[in-house]
Amino acid sequence: MGGIFVNDRAVGLFDNYDIEVSRTWKGRGAILCESDKGLLILKEYSGPLNKVYFQDALLKHIKEAGFPLSENILRTRDSELIVYDQDKVPYILKSYFDGRECNNKEPAECARAVSLLAKLHNCSDLSGWESFASQPVFHIEKEYEKHNRELKKVRRFLRTKSQKTPFEIYLTKNFDYFFDIALQITEEMRYYIDNEKNINRNEFPIVCHGDYQYHNIIQTSEGMAIVNFEKCVRDDTVRDLYLFMRKLLEKNNWSQKMGDDLLNEYSKERTLTENDYIMLYYRFAYPEKFWKIVNFYYNSGKAWIPGRNMEKLEKLLAQEKEKAEFLETVFHK
Repeated sequence: MGGIFVNDRAVGLFDNYDIEVSRTWKGRGAILCESDKGLLILKEYSGPLNKVYFQDALLKHIKEAGFPLSENILRTRDSELIVYDQDKVPYILKSYFDGRECNNKEPAECARAVSLLAKLHNCSDLSGWESFASQPVFHIEKEYEKHNRELKKVRRFLRTKSQKTPFEIYLTKNFDYFFDIALQITEEMRYYIDNEKNINRNEFPIVCHGDYQYHNIIQTSEGMAIVNFEKCVRDDTVRDLYLFMRKLLEKNNWSQKMGDDLLNEYSKERTLTENDYIMLYYRFAYPEKFWKIVNFYYNSGKAWIPGRNMEKLEKLLAQEKEKAEFLETVFHK
């Protein structure tokens, strides 16, 4: 194996593979390389060991099902999916795509990304697989209950703190508004899930990407490709649709037209059921952005609070009216 390398660690790890490397360079938290097997990316792997084998099986399955532009994980000369550096840190080597990230400011490109997501879901049915049955099912209502416990803990902390920063005073003033919404939506969602006969999590046959965001969608000369399946999970397919849409809608003041257009684009490839719309509504209605701001504040050391925290909270409050109108118009037709 020859070529130019970023550092000694890269040399040692690439030596585990049957590839000829011509050039390497640093990417976002990874090492990219040109090789006789095409463009590759070496990334640190932080998930459980058995998850990478499930991820590998999923990627092979969706390609066989007719979804060509997705990554694949390369095996070592010893047929292993994971390699370890001198400090026992695990890495995986994957194929990569020459292109740019999806432009989340271009409506037509975002529409194509949503259509692509529906096609991915159509190719991600793993029902009947033995390895699929062993994968845990994600429960969104349990996740929200966990968030609510964390919010309650932070609210208690703020109430007992004698000297507050301007951000903490502002956060305390607006805390109960969002906390009450979080409790209400979680309760309504759990009641719906517990009483809706058409919802059976154990029968979720689709594997979600888990992190469907614009930086994991690559525009190439051959079309759009999807990368970074490390967070793939058995969950309701609206998980991916919600994540992609929420980020766009926050950047576009909860545009009702954009919401309708994206939902319609997805529906052209994969029909959204009444249950899908209801579960999407609950996910959008839960104040996840507020929880993120609070969680970041509480866990990042409270001696110094970044000014961005105040900006994000102010923007969140400024968009509440638009968000409420979006939920009422798009989901209560």
